[in-house]
This record gives sequence, structure tokens and C-alpha cells, in this order.
Amino acid sequence: MPKANVQPDPSAVDFEAAMSELETLVERLETGELPLEESLKAFERGLALTRRCQSALKDAEQKVEVLLKKNGQPDVEAFKPTADD
Repeated sequence: MPKANVQPDPSAVDFEAAMSELETLVERLETGELPLEESLKAFERGLALTRRCQSALKDAEQKVEVLLKKNGQPDVEAFKPTADD
């Protein structure tokens, strides 16, 4: 009996690993060569990894804000992209 391809729970994957896997999934999906069922599984996994990455970024942002406040720095300003960004 073939062994099932069990992927780790996205919440247990660190940010860099989640981003790397997400990039790979996007590349596979963009080829258009995956069967429908595999595409849906890849898309579902991608959504879970995206949520993991968003959560990790939010946690990092909160930590930075706490550290800045502890050091007497002014509040963090929202990023305003310029035309060059």
C-alpha cells in the first residue's frame, strides 16, 4: 500500500518554510497540468499556508511595536507606498 503524502499542519511550519512551499504550489498551479482534484488540494493547502504567513507577519509586527514602545520610540506609522514601490 503506498504511503500517503502527509503534509505538516501549516501552523507548525515556520514562516520561511511556509513561503517556500507556497511559492512551489503557485508554480505547480500555474502550469495548468494538475488534475482538478490535485489542483483543489493544492489551492486549499495554499490558503492554509497564506493564513499561516499572515499570522506570522502580524505577530512580528506586534513584537516590533512592543519593542519600540519599550525603547520610547514613537508609534509605528502605516506604510505608504510611493510610485517607485
